[in-house]
Amino acid sequence: MTWIHQGAQRLSRLMTGLEGLLAQKSLVCLYCGNAHNHREKLPLCKRCWEAIPWILQVECPVCGRYESCPDCARREETWFAQNRSAVRYDEQMKEWLAQYKYRGQEKLSALLGHMLLHAYHLHRNPSIQPNAKTSPVTEVLTFVPLSDQRYAERGFNQAKQMAFELGRLANLPVIPLLRRTRHTDKQSFKARAERLDDLVGVFELDSVNGERLGQASRDRRIRIYIIDDVYTTGSTLNECARTIKSAITAEVCGISWAR
Repeated sequence: MTWIHQGAQRLSRLMTGLEGLLAQKSLVCLYCGNAHNHREKLPLCKRCWEAIPWILQVECPVCGRYESCPDCARREETWFAQNRSAVRYDEQMKEWLAQYKYRGQEKLSALLGHMLLHAYHLHRNPSIQPNAKTSPVTEVLTFVPLSDQRYAERGFNQAKQMAFELGRLANLPVIPLLRRTRHTDKQSFKARAERLDDLVGVFELDSVNGERLGQASRDRRIRIYIIDDVYTTGSTLNECARTIKSAITAEVCGISWAR
């Protein structure tokens, strides 16, 4: 019976090896769809992983820009404490976002949302924020809302999807706090002055969630992270923060996927 036992062992080793090969071949890059055996925290092949221009060093302590920033110095009043972004908005990242927002690749919400973890950790990095308060704080996520017209065109709110993905990974609650009072054209097509004028009064606080969080802020320190896909001049984030702080005593920060 020894030979039967030896044969069974060889078969077991063979099956284990095959399972390992199949497991390696089953990895598929979430962005490009190519099979690969590159194992990282994100479900990407080596080529796509290496294309990510992570923001590792922050030059502007307010907006989190990786180079000198003219916008923060020009802003008359800043309502948010700081913003941090995960990646530089280069041509490759523009293409990733376009695939997600405009070409029906909603599966990328999990990828981009996961990448927001990097920006979230930049907020908490003591070397970047050396004088941050150390008292206990309750952290919550919210997101930049879409107008009804934009939602009808796209079918989803990318900021909301990414916020819920980050909330799942960081174990943070996501609370819808803002609504748009009117539709605006795409901010990326406008000059800075036009952005400022166009966004005045465009957001309002959700009455129910705003009241609940406002009551909670009387008893504890609260930090609210506003999630968006791209930070350009900070006009949208600043107006969102102004709307929130008009009714809620909280530290308001921004987390954007790209800068």
